[in-house]
Formats: sequence, structure tokens, C-alpha cells
Amino acid sequence: MGEFIRIEESSVEAVAILRLDRPKVNALNKQLCQEIIDAADELEARDDVRAVVLWGGPRIFAAGADIAAFPTGEGHRDPSDMVDVLNEGLNRIESLPYITVSAVNGVALGGGCELSMTTDFRICGQSSLFGQPEILLGIIPGGGGTQRMPRLIGLTRAKEICYSGRNVAADEALQIGLVSAIHPDDEVLDQAVAMAARFASGPAALTNIKRAIQDGYNMDMPDAMAVEKREFVGSFQTDDAVTGITSFLENGPGKAGFSGR
Repeated sequence: MGEFIRIEESSVEAVAILRLDRPKVNALNKQLCQEIIDAADELEARDDVRAVVLWGGPRIFAAGADIAAFPTGEGHRDPSDMVDVLNEGLNRIESLPYITVSAVNGVALGGGCELSMTTDFRICGQSSLFGQPEILLGIIPGGGGTQRMPRLIGLTRAKEICYSGRNVAADEALQIGLVSAIHPDDEVLDQAVAMAARFASGPAALTNIKRAIQDGYNMDMPDAMAVEKREFVGSFQTDDAVTGITSFLENGPGKAGFSGR
């Protein structure tokens, strides 16, 4: 795997851990973002993975982009090459067909907060902090902070957080819906794996649900319903659909065992 990103096996079958490891604070630079893209390609090609946990280690999730790489010279300062690879990496995580969970220890600020918001769920430790502090540098978020955050927590709350650049503590993050659960710091990874495991044992149609929600979210209702129909029809093409329907007819609801195919 890469220098800063690796895929690790978890304690649960079919749950992989995508581990960020760029000392000291997992700052997101071009190389790390490219390695995220490469790791997403590898994960999507594997048939033994059905859920992914994104983890930055026991001390810190990611403190943001590598500010030392920001352009500050004379003339037109264009950070496009840096932000383009960042967004490609974040979009690849968001579009993974598996259910994804961010396990957040320590801080998830700037690009780190944006990275965490690409996953389906976020679980954090009691001492975790979130935020988009870019305004304190005289710039704005560039990895989806102004777009994903309003969709997750609402427009007014997201504006206040992005406008002020302040940190959001774990208890507030839970209250406003930025995270799904808070756990003791030393239990975050295990709890995230346990959450992912619930979905790893689910039917293949989870992929159809994820695509239907994500693809249709910003469409008008007729187009969004067409997306849902597309994925509804697609879910019937899975082996798990036959298993689930047959099991219901023969044994009642909730008794099917799924293969993920």
C-alpha cells in the first residue's frame, strides 16, 4: 500500500480499515490524497470487503490540509492542483459501494472534517473536535465543507460553524447530527468496526440504497424517483433478493442470511 495510507484487516470478517498514517497530524497533502484514490480503487475491486472503517489512529483523525503547501507567492495564487486531487480522493470515498464509518479520535478539522463527512456515519471519542477553521487563515473550505456540512446539519448551523471557524466538541457534534455516537476515546475503533459489521452482514441491496439516496438527494422529485426505481429494479437482480423473498415466504420476516451478492 502507500506510504501514508494502508488497508488493514479488522477483527470482523468483511470489514476493512482504511488507515491514515502521516505523522504528526495526518495532514492531507497531494501524495496522501492520491493514495486515498488508489486505496479506494483497491477496496472497490475486492470481493471480500462489505464495509469500511476510516481511521486516523488513536490520537488524531486528521488536522486538515498541509498548510505549508498552500501558495502564498506574488501574482495569481492557484491551489487548484492541490484541491483537485483532494476532492477526487474525497469523492472516491463517498462513492464506495460499501457502508462506510469514520472512527474519529482527536481532531477532525478542515480537510479532516471534510474527509469524515464523506462516510455514511461518523463515530467519535469523547475528546474529539470537529470544525472548518479555514476562515481563520483568510480562505474558505475547499474539500466540501461548505457543501456537505449544510446537507448533514442544516444551512444555518453550517454557516455559523464555517463563518466562525470555531471548534465543535463531541457533545455538540452529536446534538446537531454531525456524528452518530460518542464513545470513550479508547473504544472508538472497536465501536466503529461493530457498527460497520452490522451492515457487512446485510444484503447486497444496501449498495442500491446508498446509490439511490446519494444520486437522488439533489434532484427534483420526479428525477429522484427515477433514480430510486433504477436501484429498486437493480436490487431484484441480486442473489440476496431471491434469498430474502424466499425466506420471508417460508419462514417469516427477519430470518434470512445474506451472502452480499
